[in-house]
Amino acid sequence: MLESLRRIVHEVNAAHNLDEALTLIVDRVKPVMQADVCSVYLTDPETGEHVLMETDGLRPSAVGRVRLLPDQGLVGLVASRAEPINLDNAPGHPNFQFIASTGEAPFHGFLGVPIIRRGTTLGVLVVQQREARRYTGDEESFLATLAAQLAGSISLAEVRQRLERLDTGTLIGTVFLEGVASTRGLGIGEAVVVFPDAALDAVPDKHVSDPEAEIERFNQAVSAEVAELKKLGDQLADVLSASDRALFDAYALLLSSDSLVEGTVTRIRQGIWAPAALRHTISEFANVFEEMDDDYLADRAADIRDLGRRLLERLQQTAGRERHYPERTVLMGEEISVSQFLEVPQDRLVGLVSVHGTSASHVALLARGLSIPAVFGLQSAPLDRLNGRQVVVDGYSARVCVHPGPTLIEQYRRLAKEEAELSHELEALLDQPAITTDGHDYRLLANAGLHADVAAARERRAQGIGLYRSELHFYLRDRFPGEDEQTATYRRVLQTMAPAPVTLRTLDIGGDKPLPYYPIKESNPFLGWRGIRISLDQTDIFKTQLRAMLRASAVHPNMGIMFPMISCVSELTQALVVLHDAYRELIEDGMPVNLPRIGIMVEVPSAAYMTRTLARMVDFIAVGSNDLTQYLLAVDRNNVRVAHLYDSLHPAVLFTLNHVCRQAHAAARPVSVCGEMAGDPASALMLMGMGIDALSMSLGNLLKIKWVVRSFSYAETRGLLKEALQMDNASQVRARLNAALDERGLGGLVRAGR
Repeated sequence: MLESLRRIVHEVNAAHNLDEALTLIVDRVKPVMQADVCSVYLTDPETGEHVLMETDGLRPSAVGRVRLLPDQGLVGLVASRAEPINLDNAPGHPNFQFIASTGEAPFHGFLGVPIIRRGTTLGVLVVQQREARRYTGDEESFLATLAAQLAGSISLAEVRQRLERLDTGTLIGTVFLEGVASTRGLGIGEAVVVFPDAALDAVPDKHVSDPEAEIERFNQAVSAEVAELKKLGDQLADVLSASDRALFDAYALLLSSDSLVEGTVTRIRQGIWAPAALRHTISEFANVFEEMDDDYLADRAADIRDLGRRLLERLQQTAGRERHYPERTVLMGEEISVSQFLEVPQDRLVGLVSVHGTSASHVALLARGLSIPAVFGLQSAPLDRLNGRQVVVDGYSARVCVHPGPTLIEQYRRLAKEEAELSHELEALLDQPAITTDGHDYRLLANAGLHADVAAARERRAQGIGLYRSELHFYLRDRFPGEDEQTATYRRVLQTMAPAPVTLRTLDIGGDKPLPYYPIKESNPFLGWRGIRISLDQTDIFKTQLRAMLRASAVHPNMGIMFPMISCVSELTQALVVLHDAYRELIEDGMPVNLPRIGIMVEVPSAAYMTRTLARMVDFIAVGSNDLTQYLLAVDRNNVRVAHLYDSLHPAVLFTLNHVCRQAHAAARPVSVCGEMAGDPASALMLMGMGIDALSMSLGNLLKIKWVVRSFSYAETRGLLKEALQMDNASQVRARLNAALDERGLGGLVRAGR
C-alpha cells in the first residue's frame, strides 16, 4: 500500500485545480481500498457544513448539492471527533443519516477519516461497501495516512483553483497564503518567482580519470568564490550595515571549513568528478544541520546549500539568467538564498517570501537588517501561478495576500506608513539605557553563534553576549577542533565584544543535533545523551574546550562559562572538578590564567526546583526558556501536531520561572533568560516583574525590548505578574499583556500599525 500512497499523493500534487485533485482522489482510492464508493466531503469554513464535492459510487447529481450540518450524520461525527470511524453496519449506527439524493441506503461497510491541516478539519474522506464489512486495521491506517498527506495537496489545489477564478473574473476578492514564520513589516509589490540556476540534486555521478586536475579545478572555484564574496561585501558597504556585511565572513568561514572543502577533495581523490563530489559533501553536511533541534543551527543548512549552488555554478561556468526586477519587487521562491536576495537592487526589493526557511536564516537576518518584510514556511503556495501578481507581504501575521482589493491595499499602505514611523522611533533608542520609569535597570544582551553575530551585537549596542553557542565551530570541522584552534576562536569573540561580557556555553550537542563526525542515534534524543552529559562522559573533549576558553580569557578577561543541561548537583560538581583540573594544569604549564565567572543553564524542571542549591555553587544562573517550556509542558515545539500547546506564558512556566528567580536571588546570584521569551514584548513584562537581571535575545528584538523596559515601571510589571499568576491559561495571560502594551502605545510591537 505504501507505493499506492506515494503514487496517489504525487498525482494529486500535480493536479491543476481542486476539481481535478478531488476526481483523482476518488478514482485512485476506490480500487486500492476495494470499495464500492469513495467520496470526499469538504468543510465550508464559513458555515461549518460538510459538502459532498466528489464521489465515485454515489449519484453524481448529489455532488455540490448535499450539505451536511457540522454534527449531522456519520460524516459530521468523523469531523467533530477528528478521528476515523469504522463500521460494518452503518445504517444501524444512531448517527446514520439517510439522504435519498445520494443513493447510499444499500451501503453497510463504512470508513471515514478526517482531513486535517494545522489543527483545522478541511473535510472527510469516506469509503463504503455494499455488504457488511469492517475495514481492517491496515486499511484504516492507510486511509488515515493518505488523508493526512492529501490535506496539503487539497489546500494547494484549492489555492490554484481560486487563482484561476481570479484570472477568469469568476472570483472577486483576495487569496490569502499562510506562513509559519516571518520578519515584521509590510511590503506591497509585484511577485518575482525565482529558482536556482544550478541544481545540485540534478548532478549525476561521473568517474574522473585525473583526480588531481579535478581538485585543482575545484580549488580554483573555491578561491574565485572567496574573492567574489569579498567583492560583494565591499560593493554593499553603503547598503548594508557593518554587522550585516559580517555575514560574508561567515560564508568565508564555511568555504574554508575542513568539512566542506576537504570533504569534497577527499571524494574527488576517490575518482568522483568535482560537481558530484560537491553534491555529496553539501548534502551530507546540510542534512546534519537540518536535523538539529536548535533553530539557529538548523537554519545554517540553507547557507550551506546556497554556497554549494554558487560553487556548482562556477564549476559549470554558468552566468545565470538575466532577470527583470520591477520597481517594487516581492521576491518569492522555494528557498530564497543569500545569492538570490543580493541579486535584486536593494532600492527595488520590498518583500520576501520563501516556502522553506525560518526567521533565523541568514536571509532573514539580512532582510531584518534592511527592514525588508518577509514570510517563511509558506504552505499551499503554487509558485508557478504567482509570478507577476500583485501581493502584500504581511510580516505581522505571517501571511501573503494575493490580488488585494483597493480597500485592503489602502489599509496596508496606512499600516506600512505607521510601521516606518515606529521603526524610526526604535532607532532613536539605540544609545538610550534600558531603565524603567522608576529607575530599575536591566541588561539587554544578545545571543550569538558566529563572529558575525558578535560584530552585529556590538554595533546594535548590546550590553554583552548572554549566550554564545560554541558548538557551531565544531560543526565546521571534520574532526573535533584542537585546543589552539578553539583558543583563537574564543579570543576573537572576546576581543570583538570587549570590555562587554561574553558568556560561552560549553559544547551542547546530542542525539537531536549530532556532529557529522560523531553521530549519535537515540530513540528519544530530548531525554537522552546530550549537553553536559556528553561532556562529562568525554572528559578529554570537555577539558580541551575548557582549557581553550581559559587561555582565551587570559588575554580578554570579559568571559563567563556556562554549563548546559544541568539536572542535578552531582553533574555540576563533576563539571567544576574538570574545570579546576584544566585551570590547575594551565597554571602548572606557566600560563597566567584566571577563573572566570561560572554559571549554569536552567533548562530542565529538576534544576529549576533545585535552583537555590545549584546557585550557591556558581556565580550566575541563566534560564533556557525554550527547553524549560518544552520539558515543563511535555511539548515538542517542532512537532506540528502539538506545537500549538507550546507557550512560554503558560501559568506553569511563569510559576516555575518566578520560583527560579526568587531562589537565585535568595542565594545572591543574578539571573538571566536567554530563550525566545527574552525577545517577546509580552513575555518581557513578566520577566521584568520577576526581577530578572538580564535578557539575552536575537538582535532583531533588542530595541523592541528596550522600548518596553523604558515604558513601564518595575512596580507596574510586578502588578501585571501578580495578575497573570492568577490566570488559568496562556491565552488569557497574553491577551492581558498585549492590552497593557497597547495602553502604553506599544501595540505596534505585537501587531501591524500603531
